Amino acid sequence: MSGQEKILIVGPSWVGDMIMAQSLYKLLARRKPEAALHVLAPAWSKPVLELMPEVSCAIEQPIGHGKLNFSLRRELGYRLRSERYSQAIVLPRSFKSALVPYFASIPVRTGFRGEWRYGVLNDRRPFSAEVLDKTVKRFVVLGLDREETDLPEIDVPTLQVSEKSRLQTLARFDLEIGANNVAIMPGAEYGSAKRWPLSKFTDLAARLVGVGVDVRILGSASERALGNSIVASIDKSRVRNLCGETSLAEVADLLSAATVAVGNDSGLMHMAAAVQTHVVALFGSSSPSFTPPLTATKKVFYLKLDCSPCFQRQCPLGHFRCMRDISVDAVSSAVVTALGGLHGAGSSTV
Repeated sequence: MSGQEKILIVGPSWVGDMIMAQSLYKLLARRKPEAALHVLAPAWSKPVLELMPEVSCAIEQPIGHGKLNFSLRRELGYRLRSERYSQAIVLPRSFKSALVPYFASIPVRTGFRGEWRYGVLNDRRPFSAEVLDKTVKRFVVLGLDREETDLPEIDVPTLQVSEKSRLQTLARFDLEIGANNVAIMPGAEYGSAKRWPLSKFTDLAARLVGVGVDVRILGSASERALGNSIVASIDKSRVRNLCGETSLAEVADLLSAATVAVGNDSGLMHMAAAVQTHVVALFGSSSPSFTPPLTATKKVFYLKLDCSPCFQRQCPLGHFRCMRDISVDAVSSAVVTALGGLHGAGSSTV
């Protein structure tokens, strides 16, 4: 539409953050329903953004995470000038993430203060880790007017998975439609300190298969070995390792077809929440106070040890009790409760 207002959002680089950012997109769509929202983000995120009806256009960020590549950012900014955006909202808090809107000559460039962004942002907002104690709040607050001091009620992410797409994905992997199944997501890209021990995931999967529940293991190609380890000693007719075989859009389809999803604090955990699947979430080095699954249908395990959360990639103390001490009995009991009470699956004898 000629003359339509356009807003550019510089999106985050992690799957979970990109999904949580939908709460901002929902706010903007509600307040400015005639505006077109364009999101500048890594190429991998396009299938996720396509499941968000608030987003009109996904623009590929051609620069790898953490790289400056000044000339490429300048070139992309110059190309985007023709879009005539009224505002840019920069979600990452780095200097380099604000360069494209600056070179695109967007008149209002909104983001948090910090990292020498005085010149590239002209609508700099104060940042308080205490007030903005959840990642989703840090995204949503940037969509408010400068004069607003109170956060509105936050709309949770809701990815729109079509029934047609879900059925096509189930058929492609020869999976039973309507089967009572549990998705297990054993990975976490950030590091091993966020992962429940593989032996416990294996025990959980074996118990579920033992009482007639199908198990589907989901993750990236780098996590395929984790999936192989889980399925090695389990009845292959009821467990599938799909790590690395699916696109992100297909993962969304499979999670939407799952009865329960069990995983660490990871992008796929947030995706499961956003497709309204019951989530059993395992937290150790990170905190459910900071990045909770944004859904009412969940069970969160977090031991809240004196050393937690450390936010380290590996346990700095070597004992890894924050994850190791979460029992399989407790997790399997939570899964079975969500499934509807399959007899005996929560017992240590299963």
